[in-house]
Amino acid sequence: MTETTAGDRPARSVQEAVEQLRAALHEAGIILPSLRIDPVSGAHGDPYALVDLGRCNLRVASRLAAALRGTGRGT
Repeated sequence: MTETTAGDRPARSVQEAVEQLRAALHEAGIILPSLRIDPVSGAHGDPYALVDLGRCNLRVASRLAAALRGTGRGT
């Protein structure tokens, strides 16, 4: 029997969604320094809050694209 972890189930709040995304990106070797809850939409609370992925440099964008393709070979 496998144990369900927080990362295996849908997030129950926008804060939890951001933390799950941050953890998954970290496991793939990707850091989005501006990842956060959008302050304007976040002020209205769930389910209206948006996740702001922020900006990243070329290397991080390439790694993210590779991770989404499942190759994990970003430069």
